[in-house]
Order: sequence, then C-alpha cells, then structure tokens
Amino acid sequence: MRKLMTASALAVIAMAGSAYAETNACLITKTDTNPFFVKMKEGASAAAEANGITLSTFAGKYDGDVETQVAAVETCIASGAKGILITPTDSRALVPVITQAREAGALVIALDTQFEPADAADATFATDNFKAGVMIGQWAKAKMGEDAANAKIALLDLNASEVSVDYQRNNGFLQGFGIDIKDPTDIGDEDDPRIVGNDVTDGSPDGGRTAMENLLQVDPDINLVYTINEPAAAGAYEALKSFGKEDGVVIVSVDGGCPGVQDIAGGVIGATAMQFPLLMASKGIEAIKTYADTGEKPQNSEGLDFYNTGVELITDEPVEGVPSITSAEGLEKCWG
Repeated sequence: MRKLMTASALAVIAMAGSAYAETNACLITKTDTNPFFVKMKEGASAAAEANGITLSTFAGKYDGDVETQVAAVETCIASGAKGILITPTDSRALVPVITQAREAGALVIALDTQFEPADAADATFATDNFKAGVMIGQWAKAKMGEDAANAKIALLDLNASEVSVDYQRNNGFLQGFGIDIKDPTDIGDEDDPRIVGNDVTDGSPDGGRTAMENLLQVDPDINLVYTINEPAAAGAYEALKSFGKEDGVVIVSVDGGCPGVQDIAGGVIGATAMQFPLLMASKGIEAIKTYADTGEKPQNSEGLDFYNTGVELITDEPVEGVPSITSAEGLEKCWG
C-alpha cells in the first residue's frame, strides 16, 4: 500500500519547488511601434533569456495611454512578477498603481522616463535627459554663431502631460542655447522673444509634421527646430520640405536610433543626442535577477537620483567646445 507523505515532507518539497521556480518579470513600454521601445524590448528579452527569467511584455496603444499601462501593471501584480520594468507614459498618474506593485513585493524600475517623485520607483535607468538637451542646445548655439541672437525657435514636445522626459529635454535644450528657462519642470513659461512656440507630437512622424505645420503658420521664418525625438524630427523635416524650407532650418533632436543617425548623415537632422535603450533594459533585467537572488536593489549614479546609462552627441558638423562623434561612428554604436 502506498504511504501518504507527512506534512513536513510536503513542506520540504514545496520549498524546493519555489527555490527553483523561474523568476517572473514584466516590461511595459509606452508603445510597441516607436523604434526606441522596439529596441528596448529586444534588450530586455535577450537579457531575460540569458538570466533564466520569464518575461511578459506590454505596451500602450499610443504615447499617453495611461489606462493600458495601469492594466498591464495590475496584470503583473496578479501574476506575482518579481520585477517590473516600465517606461511611464505619465510620470505622475501611474504612481498609485506602481506603489501597489511595490507593496506586493515587486521591484519596480523606470526606464528612460522618471516617475514624479523619482523615488516612487525603486530605481530609474535612463539617459541624463536634461544633459542631452543641453548638449544639442549648445551645439545649435555654436552652429548658428551670431545668428543665434536672432533665432526663431520651434519646440516640438511630446504631449500635454509634460512628463519628466519631456520637460527635461526641452528645458535642457533651451538652457544650452542660452535661454532663461524659468521653472525647470514646466514647458512654455519662457518669455524669450526668439521662441515662436511649442506644440506636441506624441513622438511620432505624423505628430511632428502637424506640429511643424502649425508653428510655421505662426511664423514662416522659423530657422531652428527642437524635437523630443527623431521620429518627430523626421515629420518636422517633411513639413519644412513641403513649404520649401528644408535647407534653411537647423533641426536638433534626442534618441540616437540608427534611422536618426542616418538622418544626420543625410542632412535631415543637424545633431542628436544618442541614448542607449538596449542597455537600459538589459541592466534592468540584471537588477531584477539580483533582487530575486539576494534582495539587493540597484543604486543610483553618484550625485543623481537615477542610474545614468550615458549619452553622446552625434553630428557631422562638430563645433568647438561641444564633444561629439560623427554619424559614421554613431552607426557603429546606435542603440546598444
């Protein structure tokens, strides 16, 4: 006759099973169409496979889709995810559900975009977005030379929510160009007469095209365009081209994706600040693995409230005092 196991034996088996169970993790991006987030997903998936982590991925339907991201976090909580990597589409609205995830025992790491406050997450792995803006602003000022005093600037931002990555890049650019930014967490409160205006793009080519068309109606003599990212820059260029103004306007951006670096080589974008989304994602997965194994949480870079994954200026028109690399060099590094 088969003997029944004792309660203590069953407990030992249950403990052994849990010790060898794979770690669950989630990646939640703003969209699954922007090349930046496609690369981020590639990095997270490769790192998860290498570290024996089961990864579930989610994305918003568009940049600004808070509801879908909230539902994704709730799904991750219900599945018992040990860690959640997220690029918050709204750095304030998602804080309550992120707090729930942490209370449920998940390590939450923001990628690319900080929460507000930053310590709403356990850590953030990101570009120094303000520094990225400063770099392209300094380059644009030096590139324009004496004409910088008479610049007519269009600012193509992300969306009306003014999330951290949006105001950091925008205001970094303005500061780098030498404009008083007033409140560093606000967009559009400047009074410098060189600013024609701000419009939103949702970080997409269509949005960039529409925003550029809108601002050209305000002032057809715009000669400097800042864009939140390179897809928006591509759309802005198409709008300028349709007005016959593509040769007289300097465009700067942030991203450093391979298509954007090719746009540097093709003269579409003057300079861009390169980010490293694959590194953000892979570092995030490694941090979840460490947390699952030891309980240790990642540390911020010295003097910052996030872990800095680096930024480089890419341009084929270098200027004195602003370190940069060429588009050819950038193509060797784009989105590592």
